[in-house]
Amino acid sequence: MAFLTNAAVLLILACVSHQLVLGSSPRQARSPQPIKGKMVTKDKAECTWAATGDRLFTMGVTCKKEGKRISCDYVARPHLCPQFEGNAKRYWRQIGRSLRKQKDVCQDGDALVRAGMCQRAPRQAHFRLEKSDRKASPRSEPSASTVKSCQPANERRAREFCKHSWSSFCTFFFTMVNDQDC
Repeated sequence: MAFLTNAAVLLILACVSHQLVLGSSPRQARSPQPIKGKMVTKDKAECTWAATGDRLFTMGVTCKKEGKRISCDYVARPHLCPQFEGNAKRYWRQIGRSLRKQKDVCQDGDALVRAGMCQRAPRQAHFRLEKSDRKASPRSEPSASTVKSCQPANERRAREFCKHSWSSFCTFFFTMVNDQDC
């Protein structure tokens, strides 16, 4: 009986110490939360967007209108805008407003999504279209070539969020998770 009590105490201490180690991990503490938003464009398409990243942000946009679905990724380096660090909440509000005003969301590769407070920032500070996919209906299956086009984005996310030794697993995981958007 004393052996079982001692074993139980040791197991509890091991679990608690494991949780403490995980909780104090700097990687986990820095894990970025996505910034999200919803909007209706001028042509009445309902869109959602979510941005994640640390230095390089990826903003995924998905719009639905009349049974058609368009999705794309925009990328930017907001830290190149000096005002971003001081007022990130205002920055993201302006990005959402700018995205809503876009004429051809997910279609115009030359258009930049800009925050008004960062007008004088370099071009890399503004969101530019990285990739775009169109689908006739929300239920259509991704083709093999479309999934392959997601590989570079998934590899970039794996490098951003995972250690080098886990990058191939993370790439596989992101491909599995993002399969619907590809």
